[in-house]
Amino acid sequence: MNHSPVRSAPLEVSRQIRLEFPAGGSLHECKSLLSCAASTTSNVSSQESSHYKPSLTIKKLSHWPLRMVSKHIQCSAKAKIRIDCYCYSSTYDGQQQAINKQTYFLCSELVFGCLVAERRALLQFRKSLNDPEGRLSSWRGSECCSWRGIRCDNHTGSVTFIKLHNPYPNIFSYAEFRSHDFWNLSGKIDSSLLQLKSLEQLDLSYNTFGGIPIPHFFGSLKKLRYLNLSRAGFSGTVPAQLGNLSRLQYLDLSSSFPPLVVHDFHWVSGLSSLKFLSMNSIDLSMADTGLFQQLNKLSSLKELDMSSCGVAGLVQKITFINFTSLQVMDLSLNSFNSLIPKWFANLSSLVHLDLSNAAFYGPIPEIFRISSLKFIDLSMNNNLTADISELLGGNWRQIENIRLASNGVQGFIPDSIGNLTSLIELNLFDNSIEGGIPSYMGKICNLESLILEGNKLSLALPRTLEVQGCLSNKPLQNLYYFSMSVNGIGGTLPEWLGELQNLNVLDLSYNMITGLIPPSLGNLSHLTQLGLDGNQLNGTLPLTLGYLSKLEFFGVSSNLLTGTVNDEHFLKLSRLKILLISSNSLTVKFSSSWVPPFQIRNLAMSSCQLGSQFPFWIKIQRELQFFDISNSSISGKIPNWFWEDLSSNLSLLNISFNKFEGRIPDPMKIAPFADVDMRNNLFSGSIPMPSTQVELLDFSCNQFSGTIPSNFGQLQPYIIHLSLAYNNLTGTIPSSIGYLQELQIINLSNNFLIGPIPSSLQNCSYLKALVLQHNNLSRQIPHSLGKLVQLQTLHLSDNDLSGPIPQSLQNCTKLETLDLGNNNLNDSIPTWLGERFPALRILRLRSNKFIGQIPFQLSNLKSLQVLDLANNHLFGTIPHSFGSFKALNSPSKVNTYLRYGHYIGTYYEENISIAVNNRQQIYTKTLSLIASIDLSGNKLSGEFPETLTDLSGLIFLDLSNNNLTGKIPQNINCMKEIESFDLSNNHFFGEVAYIFYVILMFLSNLTYQTTIFLE
Repeated sequence: MNHSPVRSAPLEVSRQIRLEFPAGGSLHECKSLLSCAASTTSNVSSQESSHYKPSLTIKKLSHWPLRMVSKHIQCSAKAKIRIDCYCYSSTYDGQQQAINKQTYFLCSELVFGCLVAERRALLQFRKSLNDPEGRLSSWRGSECCSWRGIRCDNHTGSVTFIKLHNPYPNIFSYAEFRSHDFWNLSGKIDSSLLQLKSLEQLDLSYNTFGGIPIPHFFGSLKKLRYLNLSRAGFSGTVPAQLGNLSRLQYLDLSSSFPPLVVHDFHWVSGLSSLKFLSMNSIDLSMADTGLFQQLNKLSSLKELDMSSCGVAGLVQKITFINFTSLQVMDLSLNSFNSLIPKWFANLSSLVHLDLSNAAFYGPIPEIFRISSLKFIDLSMNNNLTADISELLGGNWRQIENIRLASNGVQGFIPDSIGNLTSLIELNLFDNSIEGGIPSYMGKICNLESLILEGNKLSLALPRTLEVQGCLSNKPLQNLYYFSMSVNGIGGTLPEWLGELQNLNVLDLSYNMITGLIPPSLGNLSHLTQLGLDGNQLNGTLPLTLGYLSKLEFFGVSSNLLTGTVNDEHFLKLSRLKILLISSNSLTVKFSSSWVPPFQIRNLAMSSCQLGSQFPFWIKIQRELQFFDISNSSISGKIPNWFWEDLSSNLSLLNISFNKFEGRIPDPMKIAPFADVDMRNNLFSGSIPMPSTQVELLDFSCNQFSGTIPSNFGQLQPYIIHLSLAYNNLTGTIPSSIGYLQELQIINLSNNFLIGPIPSSLQNCSYLKALVLQHNNLSRQIPHSLGKLVQLQTLHLSDNDLSGPIPQSLQNCTKLETLDLGNNNLNDSIPTWLGERFPALRILRLRSNKFIGQIPFQLSNLKSLQVLDLANNHLFGTIPHSFGSFKALNSPSKVNTYLRYGHYIGTYYEENISIAVNNRQQIYTKTLSLIASIDLSGNKLSGEFPETLTDLSGLIFLDLSNNNLTGKIPQNINCMKEIESFDLSNNHFFGEVAYIFYVILMFLSNLTYQTTIFLE
């Protein structure tokens, strides 16, 4: 029996299709469309029109040529589609004629729309999201493949691509921009995405999902090849289920705040197809130590970013390197605290390596032998060591970027650096490179950035540079950034600097360069920054610099420049924003009609001769923010227009060390958090209050009078440095001073202030210098000062304070100066003074009413240089242990400025009054070289301790006006640094000839002119 084969009917499903008509088809000649109809048949070979069934009709389309139509149509995979279109076609005579055009497609050749089930899944997914900006407003209608961020397979209609990253993906700070609505999508991630069986790419990056965890079900999207969840606001633990995505090639989990966390890294080894992995800012600190062993299993991995992950250790040995295909590796911003593993040098395909700021130490391994390397960044590790000649003499034939900033790289730059002809950037900032740059540097024709700032370079710049192999006969024609500042470079500036035609930045500041500034620098037409500050350049400023029309920064401060600066120096400097010419011998003289071509922002003309009056040309500088004309020989009053129009924009106002006079407007207009320095002038009237909060206020050494405003602390809560010293202020110190909780320095000395020291000062917990000397303050020293644990210098001398030294002061263990002299303090000297202050340099308790014996514990003060206990009521013997003052045992040859409370170039500079030859002398700059003991004017008895002669560094010794007896030790000739030696008004005895012999022996060993009193 013959059986005819049974043919099953083709499966017909409803599809939303896009009929795409290619250019050049039979419909192409249509000029405008009347209507179209599509018909289908299941018999592919049939050409009879009766087999076609009308399925859709499209009428009156508004545009033509027709490219795409979206409608529902019933068809099977092999069904044939006939399109009948009635349209107008132009005839030869220019008339239009209605014609019928037909074209045919196989159903499989059409572009299908999305599947109904997947459309529903997408709508369910959207329902779980918050979309305040309406980014998903297109998600409506039946054609989901045309929705924003969605792509489908052209033949199956399955969703393969979801791209919903924030439209501002380059925002670098999640926390900063959260409030700007840039991070739009939030809500939850619905599991309906599991219905998208063909999903290959999912991008939700740069949104703000509010700290929800990454869904575990992502690990079931088995066809995923691309997953980007970077900085999308996910938090919690990265699900290990992601390890099931064996087809995944791209995974970016870069985190923001709060960070994602990985506890176990083993799941990563399941990503066998992975080529790109970014875990930037994910917390890996709790991951197991086998992190790199798991990564080593990813043989296809090409790019790895694990920067800022809190990784604290690296495996030093891997027997077999499996991921040799790795081309990009970024481990920066971690705390490895280890050597760089030697196996890194076996990553033979590396092109880009970033290990910056990762706490690596020790020698740099032979990474320089990886010939494929183009980019290497080892900067900011501090303790990496290498010889620069070995590094730059390696096999880096393709190297383009070398960054080794802030390490321990030493040695001399080799001539072979000229062989690195692909080099674009060389950054050796803050190392210990010696010598200079070789002339062969000129052979690096493509070099764009050369940073050698902060090294130990001392040789002059070469007079010429090699140009062999370069297209131009002039060197370094691509160089745009050149910095060799903060070195010891000598010599003069070479002429080739003026030939660097593309140079944007030239910074040679803070070296020892001498000679003239070459006029050829005026040829650098692209120059935006010129820094020559802190050298020994002499001569005048070349007029050619006035032609640098793109110049924004011009710094020549702290040189030996002379001559006049006039209008021509700024002829074309219309873009100038920063002008620094301080600390030279320049005279600034502009014509009365001069109108500056620039709007300056930072202006520093300190120690220049600006004329006798306030510079009028400043009046039109509406962008001025930093203004320093200190020590410029200006006198008279500051014009009203300055206070009315300009001062309110100033973040820095320094007019100190002039002869300005008159009153300052109250309130004084100034920018918020400004620094105001008006010391050493002739201003008078009451203390003006700034119009807003400032951080530095120095009105010292003027003629201000009246009281300190009682609400000063409430008005200025953020002030850091306050000095009202050397004025005529009266009244009390307001208790509101305790509101100054950021205060580091307060100097109210040399006024006429009365009353107690306010106990509210205890709230100024950052205070480092408290200077209230030379007033009329009374009562006891408040116990509350003991809470100032950051205090380094305390000056309360020359007041009317009484009572004992409060025990609470022993909590101020950082004290270096304690000056309580010339008061009415009583009781005994506390023994804890010698036990609690390891850094104490100066102890001055003279001219009080202290009684009792000198505590031998004071000899524990190993840093003590000045001990002044004169003019008290002390009795007993001089402790023999005083011979063990460590800081006095040998002369100090290094002068260290004693400065406290550093704040943007300002500080309190220590000073102390020392009695020498019955005259008080104030020491400041050389204070660290002084070594002095003054015990005069007491009731001390006993003999001259022979141990004192061990203090070979002592300069001043005064034991006069006591009851000392016995002989003067013969070995006082060991005290070779003595300049003043006073033993007068005691009861020493011995034969005159013996004493005379001792003195002669003493004098024969001295190198200074010494005053001796032995009456």
